[in-house]
Amino acid sequence: MEESPFKYQGPLDPADVRGRDELLDDLIGRVTARRVTALVGPRRYGKTSLLRRLAVELTEMSTVWVDLYEVTSMADLVFRVDKALAAADTPFTADAAPFAASLQLRLGVARVEFSRPAKDRPDPVARLGLLLDVLVTTATRVPTLLILDEFSSIATVGGAAGALRTALQHHYTDLGIVFAGSMPSVMRQLFTNRVEPFYAQADLMTIGPLSDAAVTDMVVDGFAATGRGAGLLPGRLTEFAAGHPQRTMQLADAAWRHTPEGGSVDASTWALAVEEVRRVSADPMERLFSHFQRAERDVLRIVASGGAIFGNAAILLDVSHGAAAHARDRLLADGDLIESQEGLTVTDPVLADWIRTTLPL
Repeated sequence: MEESPFKYQGPLDPADVRGRDELLDDLIGRVTARRVTALVGPRRYGKTSLLRRLAVELTEMSTVWVDLYEVTSMADLVFRVDKALAAADTPFTADAAPFAASLQLRLGVARVEFSRPAKDRPDPVARLGLLLDVLVTTATRVPTLLILDEFSSIATVGGAAGALRTALQHHYTDLGIVFAGSMPSVMRQLFTNRVEPFYAQADLMTIGPLSDAAVTDMVVDGFAATGRGAGLLPGRLTEFAAGHPQRTMQLADAAWRHTPEGGSVDASTWALAVEEVRRVSADPMERLFSHFQRAERDVLRIVASGGAIFGNAAILLDVSHGAAAHARDRLLADGDLIESQEGLTVTDPVLADWIRTTLPL
């Protein structure tokens, strides 16, 4: 079976990352100059894929990738850091392992150590300090890129951000550091609120939607490389998905699979693609929507329909000014809404489409 040129499930292979050249060049320049950077953007906007490409491009640096998604405790943080140090590439681990051994540490065994009876477990704060000492000491000898992915989750673990800052703050010139997070408001709070340990410690960068030009290039090239014509697809895609990276590729993939070799996308092909994406997304969208609070669901309905959250639609749904404002702020904080000069937008265009077709106003 012929493979689709449009991949949308999970992080992309570095070679498949397109449409982010300016952002990638900016990140390379920042890391090379040792400017600490926080990359902010909604879920499924390609942060992880972009950072994987960054790691590949920086051939002279070893990468330590700490995945903090849904980290829940200091012991959990220890496990994430230990796993990242053990999984780093050879130049880093070859230097880190002997130094860790001198501290009576074996990298990669934290999960086993913390599964022991409580009296036999190491102290997580002390163990984290030792692991971070391994990180920063090794980084003084081996050029290192540290990626702290889904860093916004750190806000739920008391003392974790402070411990990280204490270990890292005197080594900003020794290693490249990129924080990344999918909860925009939380990320901004972590780096712009005076009470937070990382206040003013990083430059904030936003990863936005793909440009219309980038979408057009990727779609036209992908169809042409497989003996097909993109036809009207680029225009329909940019209108429907508004540059959302994952949804753009999902719709392009559906349209590609409904286009025979030698054919071109027309209105009927596009209709089939949209119908397919709606069908496979219907149950997940319903489950997702049901998890929002009542006022959040109302605000999503209003925004998806193009209304104003303090206007007639809010009156129709009987949502108060205060409830609407609180729901809006929560949705923005969690990355479910995007605010721009044009107003509010539901981040996921497929969710917005599901709301409009299922719960019209």
